Amino acid sequence: MILDTNAISALAEQEKAIIGLVQAAPRVTLTIISLGEYAFWVGQSRHRAELEAWLDALLLKVDVLLLEQKTLPFYAELRARLKVAGTPIPANDCWIAALAQQHRLPIVSQDRHFDSVKGIQRIGW
Repeated sequence: MILDTNAISALAEQEKAIIGLVQAAPRVTLTIISLGEYAFWVGQSRHRAELEAWLDALLLKVDVLLLEQKTLPFYAELRARLKVAGTPIPANDCWIAALAQQHRLPIVSQDRHFDSVKGIQRIGW
């Protein structure tokens, strides 16, 4: 599974439902996109040192999916399909959805716009 930025935040806040999902998952991943979004948010937090330490510990336990040339066709096709359907989603989320398609992983997120992306599964909590 891929943890979206809001799932990373919920995990940091120790929400029981997300902890249960993560513990039951055979594979937990983050994307470099969500890490960038989360790092930006952490940089603005008054709990920065604590959250950075928590994130460092998390990164020892998960895989990080990077954007690569193989991701490009997934992104281009997905973004074009959403545009034609009149259901665009934020650019960063297009990249996350493209990685989900490429790696055949569900996305754990509260963002319901992922539901309009054909070929991926969104798991809420």
